Amino acid sequence: MCENDSRPSTELQILRRFGYFGYYLHTHWGGRNGKQHILVELLAHDGRMTQRDLQEASCITSASLSEVVAKLEAEGLILRERSETDRRQLTLTLTDEGTRRARAFIESRREFERLAFDCLTPDERDRLLETLDRVAERWEEIEASKREEAACSRS
Repeated sequence: MCENDSRPSTELQILRRFGYFGYYLHTHWGGRNGKQHILVELLAHDGRMTQRDLQEASCITSASLSEVVAKLEAEGLILRERSETDRRQLTLTLTDEGTRRARAFIESRREFERLAFDCLTPDERDRLLETLDRVAERWEEIEASKREEAACSRS
């Protein structure tokens, strides 16, 4: 029988919380390449963009975007049309239902923003932001160091 009464380190507990927050934001906030993000990005561009421009704005691969676009089209949320001037270019346009869903998603994001930190005082929110900024800066330093080490080992 294995009994381990030791509690995970504080650092591990923090990383697990970050993992939970990342998962929560990805699933409830729409991620960077999910259907919701694509609808909102199109809405931000007056409901119409080329697929290439959308890909650049979304920072995802063309294959991933094509898959998401096909799903949105099948759900009747966007229309996909070939350009008359350049047949290689696809123009994506939000349907009325796509516009409605994008607006609803934006509203749900705003509501989440309003509620997410209402358990903290304004001073606590400021301190949390400062702390997270310090952690992000440190992680960027670590990442830069790892890239430098990798570059040196390839030389």
